[in-house]
Amino acid sequence: MKKILIIGGKGQLGNCFQKIAPNFEDRYEFNFTDSHTLDITDSEQVSDYFYDYKPDFCINASAYTAVDLAETESEKAFAVNADGVANLAEACTENNCTLIHISTDYVFDGETNISYSEDDFTNPQGVYGASKRKGEELALDLNPKTVVIRTSWLYSEFNKNFVKTMLNLFSIKDELGIVSDQFGQPTNANDLAEAVMKIIETEPKTYGIFHFSNYPETSWFGFASKIAELSNSKIKLNAITTEQFPTPAKRPKRSTMSLDKIEKEYGIEPKHWENSLEECIEILKQDK
Repeated sequence: MKKILIIGGKGQLGNCFQKIAPNFEDRYEFNFTDSHTLDITDSEQVSDYFYDYKPDFCINASAYTAVDLAETESEKAFAVNADGVANLAEACTENNCTLIHISTDYVFDGETNISYSEDDFTNPQGVYGASKRKGEELALDLNPKTVVIRTSWLYSEFNKNFVKTMLNLFSIKDELGIVSDQFGQPTNANDLAEAVMKIIETEPKTYGIFHFSNYPETSWFGFASKIAELSNSKIKLNAITTEQFPTPAKRPKRSTMSLDKIEKEYGIEPKHWENSLEECIEILKQDK
């Protein structure tokens, strides 16, 4: 039985893998870690863990994701998002293990009107994006059996995310300003977990960088408006500009990614974001 080691097992994506793991238990053994059971910034600890467990696949679903805080905690961001990834990649090489590393649309500057392909020039505008781009480079350089998946605007029924934050604010506020001039693709983390498992099950594998999200693009205002509609909220949403909602870290204005490559190489067809959002909100309604 093949072994899958999941780094960041208590995070949003890690929880989605825990949810679907029983569907694959006849073929795969899953091992979920968190920062307490495996510190990926400790190269010796990572090496020892891999030597003992001997995984066939390592899914790195962990990251330093505090985008604004990263501007003042750059050392911490790079330690997790770059150095930690290097440690995983080296351990994967030593153990002939495939690394599936989750990255972000923040590696792009967002200054374009066309969708980014995997080969397009990267130009991160903040520490978070820069640290994630460095992690991509290290993963690909240090382990030939690496699949990097860039995703965007991740949400689910688990942990903290935009959808759950909006639902909470809708319940306590009458009016809310939402940025309307930043565009991207919302992604249900459950869909991303399913896509990763499809990659794991596909042979032979194509390594390198892939984009995965739901489609098509929308703005944060469009995203929030749909959340309000599906949750039957009566809140008044006001479209505001980025300048009206300043943040320490600069966000990409338009980080829409082309999804053609992952469909061509792995047969993965992303869902419409509105359909996946509806599924998530239905789950959250049931959990109340």
